[in-house]
Amino acid sequence: MKKFTAICLAALMMLGMGACGTKDADKKEQLIIGLDDQFPPMGFRDNAGEIVGFDIDLAKEACERMGYEPVFQPIEWSTKELELSTDKVDVLWNGLTITDARKEAMLFTAPYIQNVQVIVTKPDSGIATKADLAGKTIGLQAGSSALDAVEADADTFVTFAAINEYENNVLAFTDLSIGRVDAVVVDSIVALYYILENDSDFIVLEENFGDEDYGVAVKLGRTDLIDALQSALDDMVADGTAAEISNNWFNRNIMAD
Repeated sequence: MKKFTAICLAALMMLGMGACGTKDADKKEQLIIGLDDQFPPMGFRDNAGEIVGFDIDLAKEACERMGYEPVFQPIEWSTKELELSTDKVDVLWNGLTITDARKEAMLFTAPYIQNVQVIVTKPDSGIATKADLAGKTIGLQAGSSALDAVEADADTFVTFAAINEYENNVLAFTDLSIGRVDAVVVDSIVALYYILENDSDFIVLEENFGDEDYGVAVKLGRTDLIDALQSALDDMVADGTAAEISNNWFNRNIMAD
């Protein structure tokens, strides 16, 4: 009788382990996506505190196709390379500009958006060209490609009175509105969205600090993950899903060819 009971208990334990294994197998692996949660319209918090945005919607769709559960992790954007290299996050997806220096530190997908680093100022600032920035104080996000762009423009860079670096672009725009800086250098997509959403009278100059491309990045060596991301993005462009997401946010398709 004892032997029979032991066999039954063993069988029940095996069934229980099997049930647990099935449950775990059905659970999707998480993909930790690092972002700046104050970078509208790419990734930001809505009035309810939920993280939303154009890149958020793209990432959710890509993760669904790859079989991952997306987890959006706000990070200090100026330390994004460290967050990625130390496995605090799996992916950087938040209007991340592809640069030669960054390509040495991470793997990128092909560009999915083309962007411009624009100059935003007030209508009465007296600033109409890059040359007019001489002796002026500009604001930009710390650790952003905006800083790389202005530093690369030697003729203009040496003439600034000062460069104020901010944790995010919203703070830079706030200081522009109250006169603490004379102009802000920022991604064109961010600038146009901010001006529209805030009914601002800021103007964007015709001259800018150059074109650039956005990409999705993973840790060096994660070729499996970057290949999966690229395949998902390619499929989303091919079947029109990426264009649909773009139209929802911008009323036009801004995806790169």
